[in-house]
Amino acid sequence: MAKPRLLVLDTATEVVHLALVVGDQVQALAVGGGAQASSTTLPALQNLLADAGVSWAQLDAIAFGRGPGAFTGLRTACSLAQGLALAADCPVISLDTLMAVAEDARQSDPAQWAEGDTLWVAQDARMGEMYVAAYRWQGTHWQAETEPRLWALGVPRDRWAETPGVHRVAGNALLAHPAAFDEGLVRARWPHAAPRGAALVALARQAWVRGELLDAALALPLYVRDKVAQTTAERLAAKRL
Repeated sequence: MAKPRLLVLDTATEVVHLALVVGDQVQALAVGGGAQASSTTLPALQNLLADAGVSWAQLDAIAFGRGPGAFTGLRTACSLAQGLALAADCPVISLDTLMAVAEDARQSDPAQWAEGDTLWVAQDARMGEMYVAAYRWQGTHWQAETEPRLWALGVPRDRWAETPGVHRVAGNALLAHPAAFDEGLVRARWPHAAPRGAALVALARQAWVRGELLDAALALPLYVRDKVAQTTAERLAAKRL
């Protein structure tokens, strides 16, 4: 099917980003995330479908942001995608949340991008760390140059010291940790880029065309951190810095 009906969600950040694709029509929505994600996401998805006059059984696939991101948020996205896909008897599509941030940055100003351009995505991971990955624009889609990983706040300065001023960076780590990305390191920045609905839709459509469909049982999160919380001593030590 060239124009599938896709439901898309990402709950990896403090804002839940959702979208419904019906042919050429896209409806995107953002609702409260964080601790609210589990209670706000399903009703918002139901409203998207109701407004478009689409039933769950009419969906061709459900796409979800696998992360990396907030531990609880990733579990919410995966459990919802899995349960809804099983009920709708449709496959799932697993999306890279950081790649969606890259696509959102590109969509904000498409004229700035040429084939071969590389963008680093840096999302706040708390605990003095960030989720980071690099993506290369191939003219029609993004190609991952590095897999998502955790960086300490000092890593950008250490890694990029030999090539200052040439890096493009997108993501909320630019706002959360501005000292980690001083002006001499970064050529261009998109601090407000996020895994918004339109960006998720672009990735989901590409995955659909490539046939990257998974059984609902394989709706799994991408964890790049084993430790999800600091100890009391670590939190107190961080406040003294």
